[in-house]
Amino acid sequence: MDKLSLATKAVFTTGEVAKICHVTVRTVIKWFEAGKLHGYKIPESRDRRIPRDELLRFMKEHGIPIPTDFDGGRKRRVLIAEDERGIVEILTEELSKDRSLEVRSASSGWEAGLALLEFRPHVLVLDYNLGDMDGLAVTKKIRDNPTLQGTRILVMSGYLTDEQGKELLEKGIDDFIRKPFRLEELVAKVDHLLEA
Repeated sequence: MDKLSLATKAVFTTGEVAKICHVTVRTVIKWFEAGKLHGYKIPESRDRRIPRDELLRFMKEHGIPIPTDFDGGRKRRVLIAEDERGIVEILTEELSKDRSLEVRSASSGWEAGLALLEFRPHVLVLDYNLGDMDGLAVTKKIRDNPTLQGTRILVMSGYLTDEQGKELLEKGIDDFIRKPFRLEELVAKVDHLLEA
């Protein structure tokens, strides 16, 4: 596999994973079947596919060396899905201070859906009440999409109680923060999710 395809591929075959990890295809299949390496099977086929973020998680977790060109030198990606322009501007400015981050925004659930597929963020900072779609619906769409399994979701809301936040954690989000919040607190949560 050439460096360009290694840096840009979103999903890998078991053969490609075997080359990257320097193991046999049979070993990769065993990892997959044991539930250690997550991905999906092609319908009516025995072929398996592993999303990039899941492969990266697995390699970090098991101490497998990650090729220096694996992410093509690209920045870590954060998507802000929020319909209040002022909040978007403040968050974008604050997160962009970290030069290792690329930050984009979306102002509706529909825009967020398009941006998720094109931008493939490592972390989604999601306003629970986007207007056209609530945070739970967006979370379900992400968790149902195999190529977005590695996306971490941080929900923010001025209306969620701690109890409701805990329920969301059980339904697939990774963390939540209540508005109003301190910028440092949100940045710390984003940093934590980026390292997870």
